[in-house]
Amino acid sequence: MKLKYIILITLLFSSLHLTQAQQSNLTHEDSLNLTLNQYYKLNLKVFQENSTLEDIDNIFNLFTDDFTYVHPKYGGVYTREDLYNGYKRNQDKSGYDGSVIDIKIENIIYGLNAITVSKRFITKEDGKTVEGEPQMALFEFKDGKIFMIKEYW
Repeated sequence: MKLKYIILITLLFSSLHLTQAQQSNLTHEDSLNLTLNQYYKLNLKVFQENSTLEDIDNIFNLFTDDFTYVHPKYGGVYTREDLYNGYKRNQDKSGYDGSVIDIKIENIIYGLNAITVSKRFITKEDGKTVEGEPQMALFEFKDGKIFMIKEYW
């Protein structure tokens, strides 16, 4: 019995060490891309009809405390708090109805602590899958988190 516990603990620590080693081997681009993919995955979850406040909180865990969202076409500069309140307001008013079924990333350009993305929202309309117009966004990172998003659409 004691031998089983020793083997189990050894396997547990070995897998933990392997996971840490894999994470430390990430390139700069890999690290940025991981955060970007988490951001879009979590947004897709929030866009669903049954999303929760916790889903919104998970997105905001990716942001720095001094995060800003810039969208010149839709009102300019938003603080982290402004954007959070907007997400909550949309959720409270049933603005997230599940019509967005995917976010297709078409192109990525990597820079130093920055990514520029070309993406399309994929929606379900009248039972058909529809690709939205291409949209461009710039993501800036600080200390492994998203510091700023600037939309160009």
